[in-house]
Amino acid sequence: MKIVFDHIIPEPLKEYPHAADSLWNNKHVIENGQKVLINAASGKGKTTFTHLLAGLRHDFQGELSFNFVATHTFSVLDWLEIRQTKFSFVFQDLQLFPTLSSEENLLINTRLKGGMAIEKLKEWAAYLGIETKWNTPAGIMSMGQQQRLAILRALSQPFETIVMDEPFSHLDEH
Repeated sequence: MKIVFDHIIPEPLKEYPHAADSLWNNKHVIENGQKVLINAASGKGKTTFTHLLAGLRHDFQGELSFNFVATHTFSVLDWLEIRQTKFSFVFQDLQLFPTLSSEENLLINTRLKGGMAIEKLKEWAAYLGIETKWNTPAGIMSMGQQQRLAILRALSQPFETIVMDEPFSHLDEH
């Protein structure tokens, strides 16, 4: 998928100056298969960038387009299809259901979007060191365990592009 950020300025950031190498108020083209790292200080809009790609924010000037179609023309159903088939996200706030178990958090996603079989999910959970938390509510897991669960959830569905917002901030080297 070709993604174009054409002179986008989110409303919360419009009062600030933007440098020539800034993410904002410049034109950026992300080609299909291209890997992009956005490295910036807190408050510079990395999470806002993620939310724009997910269609969770619409408060910006400029134009965001996917495959030459401006996102401001998308319906709710268009966004739903994009989130189900084109993008997979690891959000900074993880967006897990705290009262549901790891298994339930994963199965909701795979049932809605298709994806990995439960045996494969369990195999990956073991690889990530959260297999003993399979029946544990996400809300009582450590932040590192929750982050591993969110990463597994993102990887378990079909996607063309994965977008991760500080996905390893709570992980140790183990």
